[in-house]
Amino acid sequence: MARTIKDASLDSRAARERLKPRGKPYYRAIEPGLHLGYRKAKGRRGQQVAGAWVVRRYAGQQAYTVERIGVADDFANADGAAVLSFKQAQDEARRRHTEAAKATQTPAGPLTVRAAVEEYLAFLEDNRKSARDTRYKAEAFILPALGDTEIAALTTKAIRKWHRDLAKASARLRTKPGQDQRHRAADDSDEAKRRRRSTANRVLTVLKAALNHQFKEGHVTSDVEWRRVKPFESVDAARVRYLSLAESQRLINAAAPDFRSLITAALLSGARYGELGRLLVEDFNPDSETLLIRESKSGKARHIELTAEGAAFFKRTAMVRAAELAKREAEQADRRGHNQGPPLDDDDPVLLFAHADGTAWRTAHQARPMRAACKAAKITPRISFHGLRHTWASHAVMNGVPLLVVAKNLGHSDTRMVEKHYGHLAPSYIRDAIRKGAPRFGLKVDRKVRDIADGRSPQEVS
Repeated sequence: MARTIKDASLDSRAARERLKPRGKPYYRAIEPGLHLGYRKAKGRRGQQVAGAWVVRRYAGQQAYTVERIGVADDFANADGAAVLSFKQAQDEARRRHTEAAKATQTPAGPLTVRAAVEEYLAFLEDNRKSARDTRYKAEAFILPALGDTEIAALTTKAIRKWHRDLAKASARLRTKPGQDQRHRAADDSDEAKRRRRSTANRVLTVLKAALNHQFKEGHVTSDVEWRRVKPFESVDAARVRYLSLAESQRLINAAAPDFRSLITAALLSGARYGELGRLLVEDFNPDSETLLIRESKSGKARHIELTAEGAAFFKRTAMVRAAELAKREAEQADRRGHNQGPPLDDDDPVLLFAHADGTAWRTAHQARPMRAACKAAKITPRISFHGLRHTWASHAVMNGVPLLVVAKNLGHSDTRMVEKHYGHLAPSYIRDAIRKGAPRFGLKVDRKVRDIADGRSPQEVS
């Protein structure tokens, strides 16, 4: 298992300038097993030297490969070749990672489940789809049990047993590298069983997707063995947890100042945590009162429509962040003196939401402050950050917003997920749909109509 790396803020010249020179690179996780590094060297006699970008890939067995990919645009403008911006360095790191995966995806011997999974993950990355969650499911649940199995030797019986065993296993706990995987205490409640079966179904979906990719590419002659394996039924019907308006206000008031802004943004937009953490000041459009989500979970961009309350909040937040940046740049200029040090780059991205020290909200940074805010606000049972997205959607549906509109604002292509999770909150939705679209026959009640079935007269019927 790859060891955990603490992320460094590398996305702007100002952030990199604050780092101390050292031989070991500062790393930023791109996805599990892949890191972008920035090595800051110390120049001779105080001379400033541009840093270098490196890519680090996990090679298994606690081993990494590190490769230099270019010079950082600390002093010179990026040209996309020798001098790379942060975004260009990320793209190059992903490209090299994909090429390395492709180089090993064709096995010398029989095709195994492991090879199929790695090729499928590379396919997802090539098509700009998030592979992080898929990779976790594969490494945690698929590869340990089935990774070395040849696809030609896979049987329906073996896959069904693996699927059933997954549904019986307790939830995994965070475990230090090198230690045996820890699990939660056994829970035989109906809800716990439902959650385990739901998880097993999602993992089965990943396995089938990887195997079907091989089948579509013509590397496997039949898909019968896994096509016969069906998911558990009626396990995804749990009601979502959402906050009342009063609970939402208590949570906002109880949160730390920098986290309070993030919570408020989630409640006013329905955006995911990762989407909010990547927002730039320029992504809020005060004219159209919308947010631009450059890359959502599906890999596609979308615009979030805001209420007047939401637009006012984001406008105020953008103004505050711009003022903070201007102040910080002025302080840096004073420290450098006249015409000394790296130039200020107007193109450096300005995050709309950041920690109090200016660093970005990264993966899992929200967990502890969310727990603390729930405790202080007496939210019982406590809610996850993703529950704020459910809160926005639930209240929107209850207030009569059409399900299709809610789905589009959340980034769903259709209403299936919204109907599944929030349809029960719209008691008038089915009624209105039936009254609008169900067939009408133009029937009239007439007591004189003869009953065709038995030939009786209306008098006889009465």
